[in-house]
Amino acid sequence: MNLPRCSYYYKPKSRELSPEDQALIARIEEIAEDFATYGYRKITAQLRRDGIVVNRKKVQRIMRERGLFAKKTRRFVKTTDSNHAYPVYPNLIKDLKVTNVNQVWVADITYIRVVAAFVYLAVILDLYSRKAVGYAVSRSLDTNLSLVALQMAIATRNPRAGLIHHSDQGVQYAAHDYVDVLKNHEISISMSRKGNPYDNAFAESFMKTLKTEEVYLWEYRTLDDVQRRIPYFIEDVYNQKRLHASLDYMPPNEFEAHLSGGYQSMDSPGKIDSGTNMRDVFNSERLKSLSDD
Repeated sequence: MNLPRCSYYYKPKSRELSPEDQALIARIEEIAEDFATYGYRKITAQLRRDGIVVNRKKVQRIMRERGLFAKKTRRFVKTTDSNHAYPVYPNLIKDLKVTNVNQVWVADITYIRVVAAFVYLAVILDLYSRKAVGYAVSRSLDTNLSLVALQMAIATRNPRAGLIHHSDQGVQYAAHDYVDVLKNHEISISMSRKGNPYDNAFAESFMKTLKTEEVYLWEYRTLDDVQRRIPYFIEDVYNQKRLHASLDYMPPNEFEAHLSGGYQSMDSPGKIDSGTNMRDVFNSERLKSLSDD
């Protein structure tokens, strides 16, 4: 018949996407853009929260076809100086079963690069709910930075005696001014072993999330830029929207709201928060630092 071989084979037309699949793909791309470290499991969980019932394998295939892979984290600059003469404390949370909010807080510090300099961020998390309960930003890596974050956490959570505060052995957490505040509020002091980041893995994990989903996506030029963006990420994105597999794919605020009776302490019922707003505390400290300058 003198026909080319390719003529014998049927060439199917490329499959046109249904409106439902187009909407699904658009939503997956939106979630991946907002949360750069989300893999297909968390994106599937968010879709289900949105009322979209979809198989994980389909989400994984769509992400693979469109190159929507979770971004890997970068290495961090060391911010811990444990070479000091202050007392250090034993690790109280190793093998501890955490069963409620305001049972254990974990604290850490990281750097954020601005033009020709660094600024520093101190954060305190509730270990049970993963909620950021205190934070502070400063040009200086000193005890006052960590102290401002601690004071915010105390003001907004009003913890009962017996809370454990866990950190590394850095001078910012071992200094007398910081330790005195903890003791005055009957907060037990716990510290990681020297040079062992796994002892404070949850705080380290938060910092990696913040770097990947916020810091690396913006070019901060000034301290003021950081002071505007970081509260938004912590309060409006991380605490309010970001899903956690360990919280049954809920954000920290929602998880705390689902706790029986709103909140149960280690001894008796009470409130999770004191009613003081974190952003109000942050803005107050910001204005104070400007007047001091």
